[in-house]
Amino acid sequence: MHISDGIISTPVCLTATAAAIGLVYLTGRRATTEEIPRMGITGAALFVASLIHFPVAGTSIHLGLFGIAGIILGRRSFPVVFTALLFQALIFQHGGLLTLGVNAINMGTGAFMAWIIWRITAIPEYARAALAGFTGIIVPALLMIAEFRITGYGSAVAVIALIYIIAALIEGGITLSAVVFFRKVKPDILANPVLNCKHEKVYGDD
Repeated sequence: MHISDGIISTPVCLTATAAAIGLVYLTGRRATTEEIPRMGITGAALFVASLIHFPVAGTSIHLGLFGIAGIILGRRSFPVVFTALLFQALIFQHGGLLTLGVNAINMGTGAFMAWIIWRITAIPEYARAALAGFTGIIVPALLMIAEFRITGYGSAVAVIALIYIIAALIEGGITLSAVVFFRKVKPDILANPVLNCKHEKVYGDD
């Protein structure tokens, strides 16, 4: 799912990076003291998840945990995804530095959509959790496929979707398991403090 340098045109990459940096600022400003540890721990989980691979259809995929990030952090998930991708690119060469903005927007959108789904209380919680995990992967995959098509790689690239449907199902199960676990041992982590951040003390403010 990480797009490497040289695949997407440089102007598009630079535009996406500028947009991603703007989103990091907009979604990360006024983070509260309660949110900072959550963001750090979730970012570490996303970073480590890239080391866990599953063999699928002759290739391998790794966990993304974007659904879990969206559930726990809400809109704060975007700067966390951006940071995790930056360190993955620097240390493991997962993706590229030039395509960092494109990858961050793709995967950050998956986390954001997972958060939207998690807030739909009309859906039973465990169904929401599984759907959020599935969406957190399938949305970035569809965006990546669309970008490849626009770049001119042809319709054959849509085969990638079949692989990521499997990955999304795995993520849905993992996200569901995580929500079940958190509901039993630490339910407040599912409360999503971002919704009430304007009423809390701002991190770094006096």
